[in-house]
Parts: sequence; C-alpha cells; structure tokens
Amino acid sequence: MEVSVEGKVVLVTGASRGIGQATAAEFARSGAAGITITSRKPENIERAAAELIEAGVDEETLLPLAARADSEESADNAVAATVERFGSCDILVNNAGTNPSAGPLMEVDLGALDKTWSVNLRAPLLWVRAAYRASMEKNGGSIVNVSSVGGLRPSPITGAYNVSKAGLVHMTRQLALELAPSIRVNAVAPAVVKTRLSEMLWQDEAAAAGMHPLGRLGTPEDIARAIVFLASDAADWMTGVILPVDGGMSEASSSGIA
Repeated sequence: MEVSVEGKVVLVTGASRGIGQATAAEFARSGAAGITITSRKPENIERAAAELIEAGVDEETLLPLAARADSEESADNAVAATVERFGSCDILVNNAGTNPSAGPLMEVDLGALDKTWSVNLRAPLLWVRAAYRASMEKNGGSIVNVSSVGGLRPSPITGAYNVSKAGLVHMTRQLALELAPSIRVNAVAPAVVKTRLSEMLWQDEAAAAGMHPLGRLGTPEDIARAIVFLASDAADWMTGVILPVDGGMSEASSSGIA
C-alpha cells in the first residue's frame, strides 16, 4: 500500500522536536507540497527547520512559524500564512501538548491544570476552526489529533493530562461527525514514546519498555508514520477513528495481560 500526500499542504503544531518534527519529516518523504511547522519559541522552530533541511527536506516546501498553541490569534495567523505561502491548508496535525501538572487530581496545582487543559484540549479546537475557516470549509481536508493511551484509560500521576487527552478523543469523534463528509478527523493514541515531554515516564527505560507487550518504547517515527497514514488518501474511508500506537499496551491492559 502506498501512503502518499503528494501535492498536499500540511500544518503541524508543536513541531520543534519529538513527534512533531518526525511527523514533518515523514510528510516530506510522503510528497507534501508544503509543510508549516509551529512552536512557541522562535529559536526552537528555526532550529527544527534547519535540522529538517539538513536531513533532506526541501527548504522551499518548509514554513517555520513561532506560534502559541493556545492562542486563537496565533492559530489564525499561522493558517493564514500557510494559505498565503502554499495556497491551501489540506492537512492539520494537532500535536502540540504539555504536561506540567503531574500528581493526583486532589493535589495538582490548578494553575498547571488550567494550562494543561488549555494546550491539550482547547487549543486543538482553535486550530481546527482556523483551518476550517481559511481553507477546509471550501476545499475539504484531513485532521489528525495526537491524543494518548492516557485518554483511553486512567493511570497514576498523570490524571490532569489524561483527562485532557480523553476530552480530545471525544472532540475528535464530535468533529468527525460535524465536519463530514468533506473533512475527516482522526486521532492517534501513543503510549510511552521516548520524547522530552514524557521523560518522567521512561527514566527507568527497561521498566517502561517492559510495560509494552512489544518490549520497547515508542519512537517519534512510529507515531509519525501512523499520523501520515491517517491523513493520507490511503485512509479516505476512515473518520472518527482513535488509533492506538502503543506497542500493544492498551489491548494488553484491557485483556488483563499487563
């Protein structure tokens, strides 16, 4: 099966490192005509762009932008810049996320909780609205949200994060219903991926890997390939799907294996 996004224009939020940067690279390999990458700090997104170009991404197809994930103005401006540069915004990947609120819900700092829910749940809706109004309402498109296995089942320590990702799971399904048939909306649900955001979960790497039936942690590239598949025409009869990309963790847990 060929997974191609030939000629499509993509916007990936939270793309200065990890899953977002790997996703931008995978879209480039799959033929995207334009790729906008965003992150909050200008120096981080410029560094990511330089690394992507060094890895072989055509500089002419890349638009790095500093943009706050939870800012409506940033979302509107980034999508507008994408359409101005490349002519459309065909694919949106809501990857930006945060987790400053580790701890039980009874004890978590409410300011940190508000930030977590703002970036992980409210922000994706802002970007969907921006892409819809600027391009997708007229031209159609595909949206992929990055949720988490934590949004599918509870777990210790990361309760506020899990609740935000569970909300994103339901938002994905709600938007899939509301935006069909011209716009598809799906999500990936990774388990522990070896990124800086999830570092507290894999500091004991051997123990963390052992939680996954496939015996290893995920890589950003594992998630990127799933995202590009869901965004591509290879998945054009799929919408409202929450795809676990988790080394078997969620199924093993539900089956009582782990």
